[in-house]
Amino acid sequence: MKKHAHRLVRNSFAAAFGAIACLLALGLPTSGAQAQNSPQLIDVYSKWEAYTYSEDGQKVCYMGSQPTSAKGDYTQRGKIYVMVTHRPALKLLNEVSFITGYTYQSGSEVDLRIDSKRFKLFTHDDSAWAVNSEEDRKLVSSMKSGSTMVVVGHSSRGTKTTDTYSLSGFTAAYNAISKACNTKPVN
Repeated sequence: MKKHAHRLVRNSFAAAFGAIACLLALGLPTSGAQAQNSPQLIDVYSKWEAYTYSEDGQKVCYMGSQPTSAKGDYTQRGKIYVMVTHRPALKLLNEVSFITGYTYQSGSEVDLRIDSKRFKLFTHDDSAWAVNSEEDRKLVSSMKSGSTMVVVGHSSRGTKTTDTYSLSGFTAAYNAISKACNTKPVN
């Protein structure tokens, strides 16, 4: 788990800014400190939204989407979304993260399919990631050329979930965050 620790720490940032984005989307006020670091919408690209914000004085760019379909035998589930994040100041680019709305089964992996391509992701709490930056780049490349992404995971109670995302607008949103953060996009 130590080799993935940097991804776990950043998950707390994703959760915090996801909460702020939800408040803004609902038109609810945020505190002054939050407003200074509040995500700024770049634009909406079909099923994807692109944002920037400042973290410790450094620009961060990210994009996100919610599933078009979420299936599973569950009674309650939190927010479900996927994000791709650039943190140029930390030289962390193209990080793909999935927030699932429940705690994953300990030690479980997520099965990810983008059209006919298959990937495995590691999990921690309610999040899943690729094991390294090279896998992130492969995911982003597949997302750019794909049309549908299916994420299959298992909750701590053993419930299987299947979340389907549209990749319509992915490339435009990805290009927008890459431009906003002055990073070279993945081919």
